[in-house]
Amino acid sequence: MTSDKVLREQVQFLLRADDAHASFDAATADVPVGVRGQRPQGAQHSPWEILEHLRIAQWDILEYTRDPKHVSPEFPSGYWPASPTPPNEAAWDKSVEGFRKDLAAFSQIIADEGTDLTAPIPHTDGKTLLRQALLLADHNAYHLGELVLLRRVLGAWK
Repeated sequence: MTSDKVLREQVQFLLRADDAHASFDAATADVPVGVRGQRPQGAQHSPWEILEHLRIAQWDILEYTRDPKHVSPEFPSGYWPASPTPPNEAAWDKSVEGFRKDLAAFSQIIADEGTDLTAPIPHTDGKTLLRQALLLADHNAYHLGELVLLRRVLGAWK
């Protein structure tokens, strides 16, 4: 197995794994409807806000990476939902599925052996696919930890 193939597999594992923290699926599974929009005392965000932030930021990183015409949302307001509460019960599942879909798309880009992980992405200011993948993994891990902590405080974690 080539070192490039090993690197690609390790990056994909990093994006999906639960070695050092809860996986996305574990962190978002079985969140009671009644706590999704709650902000515990002292917390800046609700579980819904964290989930939507994860989805929006990941989508932005994906689109920035693959689309030279992509325009990122306004920072920081464009990366957070307008309300701490989901607009309806279906919104949570829709956000979870959107996150999974975009993660799979990013993972496919990493898997493409015709794409150089370390070459600058032409339409960026020198960013590489490897850098984008590590940024995504780092951002997701940070906010998944936040989501698990919120769930613990809200009494909604196993």
